[in-house]
Amino acid sequence: MPIAEPSKRLQQIPPYMFQELERRIAEKKAAGIDVISLGIGDPDMPTYDYIVEAMQRAVADPATHQYPSNRGREDFRQAFADFYDRRFGVAVDPANEVIPAIGAKECIYNLCNAFLDPGDVALASDPGYPVYTGGPLLHGATAELMPLVPEKGFAPDLSAISPEIAAKARLMFINFPNNPTGAIVPDGFFEEVIEFAREHEILVVHDNAYSETTYDGYVAPSFLATPGAKEVGVEVFSVSKGYNMTGWRCAAILGHADAIQSYWRLKTNVDSGLFEAVQIAGATAIAGPPEPLAEMNATYQRRRDLVVSALGAIGVDVTPPKGTIYVWAPVPEGHTSTSFAETVLEEAAVVVSPGSMYGPSGEGFFRISLTTPDDRIEEAVERMREHLA
Repeated sequence: MPIAEPSKRLQQIPPYMFQELERRIAEKKAAGIDVISLGIGDPDMPTYDYIVEAMQRAVADPATHQYPSNRGREDFRQAFADFYDRRFGVAVDPANEVIPAIGAKECIYNLCNAFLDPGDVALASDPGYPVYTGGPLLHGATAELMPLVPEKGFAPDLSAISPEIAAKARLMFINFPNNPTGAIVPDGFFEEVIEFAREHEILVVHDNAYSETTYDGYVAPSFLATPGAKEVGVEVFSVSKGYNMTGWRCAAILGHADAIQSYWRLKTNVDSGLFEAVQIAGATAIAGPPEPLAEMNATYQRRRDLVVSALGAIGVDVTPPKGTIYVWAPVPEGHTSTSFAETVLEEAAVVVSPGSMYGPSGEGFFRISLTTPDDRIEEAVERMREHLA
C-alpha cells in the first residue's frame, strides 16, 4: 500500500555512511569470510567498573524512574562545572551554562534545529562528522564546507571563506582532537575562530569528543578555555569515547548562556530529557579516578604504534596522531580512497574507512580505527602486509 513520500530534505541526505560499512561486513561474514573491521570507532573495552556500579545503584532507585528534566539534575550540572574547572581551568555556571544532551550527535543535530532557518548557512569541517552537514540539510539550511588543510595541521583556512558565505553563516562546527584526521588544534587557531565568529555573529560549536584520548604526553585543551570563547560559542563534551560509554548516550553542552537557553527551549518540545540514572553515571564518570583513562590511552597508543609501523612496512608514511582513536593515512599511489578500501576488503578481508566518506577533502586518505583488540589488529595489519606490500 502506498504511503507518503519522504520529505525532500530527507531525500537530500545519503544513507549514513556506517550503514554501508555494516552491510558490507555482514555480507562477507555471511559468505564465511573472517572479516576484521577497523572501520567504526566504537571502543571494544567495557565501561569502567566504577561507572557501571553507579549506574546499577541509580537504576535500582525508584527516584530515577520518572520523567527527567531537560535542564538536568543539579548534581549532573555541578559535576560538569567542577570537571571543567579542574580539567580545563574553565569556570562554568552550573545554573545557566551547562545542561545534559542525549549524546553529542543529538546535541549537534538539535543545535541546527535551534539556530538554522531555510537559507541559512552552517560552516562544517571537511572531512568531518556527517551530522555537521546532514543536520543543516534536514533543517532547510546549507552546509558550506571548510576544507581541513594538511599544511595548516588539518585546520580550516578561515580566510578562504567568502564574505557572502560568512554573511549567511549562523553556525560553525569544529572538532579537535579531530575525527577523522586525528589532528590536534594548531596554536592560535581557536583565537582565529573567536575573532571570525565575533566579526560575523556566528555561534561556534566545538565538538569535544576526544579531549580525554591523547598520547605522547599531549593534553588537549577546551575551546572554552580560550579567552572570549564563551562569548561566541558552546562546547559539546561527550563521555562516549573517553569513558567507553558509546551506548549510554550521555553528553553535555556548555558555554554561552543564551545559546544553552535556546537549546533547552527546543529540547522541551522535542524530547523528555536524559534518563536520570544515565545522568548519575555520567557525573560519576567525569569525577572518577584517572587510572582507567590512563590505562585505556596506553592501550590505544600501543595499537596506534602497531598500525603506524605496519603501514610504514607497506610504504604508507604516517605521522602518529597525538589524539583520538584513529589513524588517518594517505592511500598508496595509484589508488583513490574508495579503491584502496575496496582492495583491502577484497584481498585482505579488512575493513578500513575511505576518507571520501567524511567529505570531499577526505579524498586521498583512509581511516583506521584503533577500537579492535590487539591480536585482531595484529592479524589485520599482517594481512595488509601480505596482500599490499
